[in-house]
Amino acid sequence: MFMSPVDPQKFETLIELNALINSDYSEPKTLLTRIIESATRLTDGEASSLLLANPENERLYFEIALGSKAQDVQKFSLKKGEGIAGWVFQNNRSLVVNDVSNDPRYFGDIGKKVGFATQRILAVPMRVRDECVGVIEIINKNSGNPFTEDDRHWLEIFANQAALAVQNSRSFERARNEITNLQDQIATDRGYHTFVGGSRAIREKLELVERVARTDSSVLILGESGVGKELFAEQIHLQSKRSDRPLVRVNCAALPESLLESELFGHVKGAFTDASSDRRGRFELADGGTIFLDEIGELPLTIQAKMLRVIQQRTFEKLGSSEPITVDVRIVAATNRDIDQAVEQGTFRNDLYYRLNVLPLHIPPLRQRQEDIPDLATFFLKRVRRETNKNVRGFTDSAMEVLLSYTWPGNVRELENAVERAVVICAGDMISPGDLILQTAEPTSDDHYAERPLREAVTLFKRHFIESALRSHKWNQTETSKVLGIQRTYLSRLIKELNIVK
Repeated sequence: MFMSPVDPQKFETLIELNALINSDYSEPKTLLTRIIESATRLTDGEASSLLLANPENERLYFEIALGSKAQDVQKFSLKKGEGIAGWVFQNNRSLVVNDVSNDPRYFGDIGKKVGFATQRILAVPMRVRDECVGVIEIINKNSGNPFTEDDRHWLEIFANQAALAVQNSRSFERARNEITNLQDQIATDRGYHTFVGGSRAIREKLELVERVARTDSSVLILGESGVGKELFAEQIHLQSKRSDRPLVRVNCAALPESLLESELFGHVKGAFTDASSDRRGRFELADGGTIFLDEIGELPLTIQAKMLRVIQQRTFEKLGSSEPITVDVRIVAATNRDIDQAVEQGTFRNDLYYRLNVLPLHIPPLRQRQEDIPDLATFFLKRVRRETNKNVRGFTDSAMEVLLSYTWPGNVRELENAVERAVVICAGDMISPGDLILQTAEPTSDDHYAERPLREAVTLFKRHFIESALRSHKWNQTETSKVLGIQRTYLSRLIKELNIVK
């Protein structure tokens, strides 16, 4: 059998790309993008798609697409046997079609809907143990030439390696999900939440938490409702020397004033009508550990004096008793109120405020840390998916754009509720914008950079815009500069000038 000479450049490219796609399995989306970019480069393709099979419904989904209509293409899926890619999936065989108009297997509806002219298609199966798990499809050549058998041969070799990389990535992701689920379950069983967030703003707060946790000083956590103040209180406790002792939580706003003193400090039998026996309060239960006082700004003035004494002297009396009780408790408080204003208005004691505010920790709202939204949304999706047993794989790009552009007045709590609603409503296997029911609200001044000097507003916009573009392209400066239409050297200078940090 005659074999054409090996093209040294293609062989070198194949080795290089094979090493690239097998270098990191931790980010499946990044891996798939590398695969299809490599395949397109290998064949000089004008446009391309990587489709993965869903064994449950035997459909092919456009996971990654490249080309002028890439974003539109990713909204579609194919039945087994439908179109060139569907035929390749069904028959587990490669196909070279250099005149799609005369091939009955060609399914032109997608091209018509997105407005892309297809003349030629090269499609090869991605096989694992002889089973087709996906299809790599190259559309047209930049040169205008037809696809050759040499193109098919090289792409088949590459596609099989890519299939193994996808399988390894899926195995890695399953293992990571199982570990996360176990950690989540262990944390839940212990009464804690799984902490999700890797933005620069959150990393800075966690570094501060690490330093704060080593002390026994009181901490006041400030932030809007729903930002996750309780999770930071948990992290302070878990990273402290008290982590093996209890973390006792009290929502000061949820308890009526008549019961609050008894809940906090306990009571003795006969202290009031329904006090049929002695009762330990939350401070006594937290002895040796940490007490988290949520919504401390709602604490009545009548209780604040006794609270001050506990902070200063670590002693208190139960309701109905004059016998002092001494406790060793670390106090972490939180509020979404403007506590300075409450002090000025006389609804919160000045001396108590300064005792609580030894180590202040301000948690930024979700709209100021958009980088966390994809990770949080995916985390909530996976949890709701387990609870509802619905096969919702993820978010479409347009749905994620909606999540990223929304201002989230209810912060992380609102995002969690939105994802849960979307999973319940979703009729397909991907959440689309129509599944996201978000309340309409006027944008905050932060969003339009109002009440700022023009130069500062422009700088803030540039920083946010360029950082978002870098994140979208996995911090690849070469790709980002192409999309932004600027030189890579200029992008590097902007990154330095605007102090953009990955």
